[in-house]
Amino acid sequence: MRMSPLLFTLFGLLPASLLADSPIGAEEFDKYTRGKTLFYGFDGEPYGVERYLPGRRVIWSFLDGDCLEGSWYQDSDQICFLYEDRSDPQCWHFELGDQGLTARLQGDATSTDLYEGNEINAEMICHGPEVGV
Repeated sequence: MRMSPLLFTLFGLLPASLLADSPIGAEEFDKYTRGKTLFYGFDGEPYGVERYLPGRRVIWSFLDGDCLEGSWYQDSDQICFLYEDRSDPQCWHFELGDQGLTARLQGDATSTDLYEGNEINAEMICHGPEVGV
């Protein structure tokens, strides 16, 4: 998938250390995300895109055209995602600030911090299932 220069520029402007100490809960997360497609960055680079659907359902892609369906739920102060390709949840602390969402993956020693890329003029592309032998 070809990224626009605007996409790379916006991801480069936002530091990964935008997290505060008060994660948002399910109600605020759902209100902010439902019906949106959000692009996320990591360390100044595009990381992935997620479409938020009604009923706490999602579609995720690492910007490669391969998309995974999943769902999310709140567990304590974390928002956890279950995707069709794995049985264990991925849980994040989400913060909502002036620059949009930021997220820190829980249980990750490398501290994966993602941030929302605002004003992205791109679309989520999902290729169909692979066919053939």
